[in-house]
Amino acid sequence: MPSITINGKKCEFTQGQMILQVANANSVEIPQYCYHDGLSVVASCRICLGEAMTLDPKTGSLAPYMGGKLFPTCQTPAMDGMVVYTDSPKAVANQKAVMEFLLINHPLDCPVCDQSGECFLQDYSYLYGRGVSRFEEQKVKQPKKDVGPHVYLYSDRCIMCTRCVRFTREVSGTSELMVMGRGNKEEIDVFPGMPLDNELSANVIDLCPVGALLDKDFLFSQRVWFLKETPSIDPLTASGDNISVHHNEGKIYRVKPRTNLAVNKWWITDEVRYGWKFVHSDERLRTPMRKQFGALIECDYTRAYDDACEGLQKAATQGRLAMVISPMLPCEEAYVLAQLARMIDPRALLVVGPVPMDGQSKTLPAGVDANHPKAFHVSAEKAPNARGVRRVLGAFGGGMEFGEFVSALRAGGQGGGPITGVVMTANYPSEWGNADLATALRGKFVVLIDTLRSTMTDLADIVLPGATFAEKAGTFENWRNMLQAFEQAIPVIEMAKTEGQLALDLIATLEGRPAPRHESEARIIDTTRGQVAAGVQVALPRAVAFHAANVRADMVRSHTQLSEFAKVSVPVGGEVREPDMKVMEL
Repeated sequence: MPSITINGKKCEFTQGQMILQVANANSVEIPQYCYHDGLSVVASCRICLGEAMTLDPKTGSLAPYMGGKLFPTCQTPAMDGMVVYTDSPKAVANQKAVMEFLLINHPLDCPVCDQSGECFLQDYSYLYGRGVSRFEEQKVKQPKKDVGPHVYLYSDRCIMCTRCVRFTREVSGTSELMVMGRGNKEEIDVFPGMPLDNELSANVIDLCPVGALLDKDFLFSQRVWFLKETPSIDPLTASGDNISVHHNEGKIYRVKPRTNLAVNKWWITDEVRYGWKFVHSDERLRTPMRKQFGALIECDYTRAYDDACEGLQKAATQGRLAMVISPMLPCEEAYVLAQLARMIDPRALLVVGPVPMDGQSKTLPAGVDANHPKAFHVSAEKAPNARGVRRVLGAFGGGMEFGEFVSALRAGGQGGGPITGVVMTANYPSEWGNADLATALRGKFVVLIDTLRSTMTDLADIVLPGATFAEKAGTFENWRNMLQAFEQAIPVIEMAKTEGQLALDLIATLEGRPAPRHESEARIIDTTRGQVAAGVQVALPRAVAFHAANVRADMVRSHTQLSEFAKVSVPVGGEVREPDMKVMEL
């Protein structure tokens, strides 16, 4: 393969790659502002300029490239045998000059800026800038602008890299942003009457290398160096977008995209970015409940488990049991829930829960083929794991669709007899029940496992509080039939349990295992590195603790149809940021 030497490091490359791309792929540090892999190359920021030596075809020896001029490494193709320097005296002088020009009118508001701690301007000022400012004139002040429902624009912080403008033109295809004015009066703005309100609008916040474009939802809420990142998967749609959950002391503060060129490229939709709020909803179910004299009352887990098992076993003797597994649950939890159903009733119906749909799936930008390298898919299917649940239930010989199940309830069951007991799982971020389902469930013994109060809660005989996507680990299967694992980000809220743990506990109850001595205990959970650990009230497991990786291994051993789960790997966690300066204890 052809090779190039960048700052003393030899790097192989493929024809057509730019020097900056080769450097990034080989972990060679070259400062960059305007360049992004997902956008066109404009070479406007000029901080990546370097100088090089190339082979002279006449003499066969190294000679200065372009006569020794500095050139943009982001826009110059790599050539075999080229030797590039971005740490030479000439290149370093340019870096210092560019940083000085960018900071001339930049406000000194790092202490109150949300970007502080993850700002390229801060980092490059420290690495490549001057130690003092020579500017003594009045700074040019630009206005703050509300450019859309999710984004604030602090114009005086903008360095005019134009990443945001190119994004709205090349990725979302909506072109709301433009460059207005010239010289030191140049600024980003929206076209009149066109707010930044497309489905991907908040991605410009991630693209901005400084604190010019800020998230209204995250504004002044938390310092980024307090946040811990946990890799996860889109929990709301079938797209399977890769995300990072940013949290501190058991609370989520924001969700950002993780790069995966095979799935979501570098972006996520606003729906996924802001759709996690139900995790901390006041409507979360926090304790088990049982129906007494027609009303639900709170109880402990021992009583709830005993009543649930007794009611389901009795229903199985009178007819047939049905287990409705929500497409919001990961594959591992679907597996243990199916095991529970077949343990109570070997003829139990295994049903895929309702799969919400909203509009039509689309590919952005409009008109681009879905297989284009930079195409982004927006799914109309608002459930992350319908295909995964079907795959798992198929291994048990089940997988009835929800509409067919409701029809069977109305008709009094199928050939195996009437359906007399139902275990319903939900975990939807909003109201999911309907009048038809409520009517069909009347007279049945119903155990509901859910996270939020809904109209279905009052219909249940036993209610068990479940956990949201951020409080569990597992595997989702997206619309491309790609299995992707995710990790638990925060502890389960007090007195709730994951659906997988609830299933294992019910299995333990059926097997007659003794209950733990105490229903709950206070555990200290270190949720954020360097911070005071939070004391979280957690419910003890009755059986072995649910562990997604162990369940996957059991799935592969027990069912040849589930052998694909052997290839599932857990995503790598977020990078731990270390300070450049050494801290001494006094």
